[in-house]
Amino acid sequence: MRVSHEDRDQVAEQLRVAAGDGRLTADELDERLDSALTARTYGELDVLLADLPAAGVAGPAPAAPAKDLVQLKVTHGTVRRDGRWVVPRRLEVEARHGHVFIDFTAAVIAQPALDLVIKVGHGNVVLTVPPDVVVDVDDVAIGHGHIRQRVHRDPGGPVRLLVTASGGMRHGSLIVRGARTGPRRSFLDWLLGRRPQTPAQLPIH
Repeated sequence: MRVSHEDRDQVAEQLRVAAGDGRLTADELDERLDSALTARTYGELDVLLADLPAAGVAGPAPAAPAKDLVQLKVTHGTVRRDGRWVVPRRLEVEARHGHVFIDFTAAVIAQPALDLVIKVGHGNVVLTVPPDVVVDVDDVAIGHGHIRQRVHRDPGGPVRLLVTASGGMRHGSLIVRGARTGPRRSFLDWLLGRRPQTPAQLPIH
């Protein structure tokens, strides 16, 4: 299973505590923090904690089975699906005047394909996808607006989920963008115009 930013931060904190207790040298801490920051699976994180007390990172809780159909409807406003949500086999999105944001970054994916049906009067649909989620937008009709595919992926890369979008939008845009990677910038970082710190840059307590 793939890990989240929160999982990586959890392991980084355990490593810093272990170094503060004298269980890891400074060089070992730097090496393991670098590995934690780039880890993709729970197995890779568990290896970094295997020789430390109370080692291990909790895996994801069992997910509910995927539904055959989920309908998202908005008349005036915004609808979102983000965080840990279960991807159904078919997702129908209907918006008269509003925006739809669907984030697959931490979604639970139990099947290889998703049929996404879009019906929008006035508004935008924004899909946020990790590298192994591919969106096919060839069957979406746009009246006044744009289809923007902002994800550039390796053609030979693994595909965990293929999203086939269809339907139409009268006034609005369909945007497919990549998920954010690396540490997130806090409001204070943004206010001061500085870059976020990686775990290797944080002080040891």
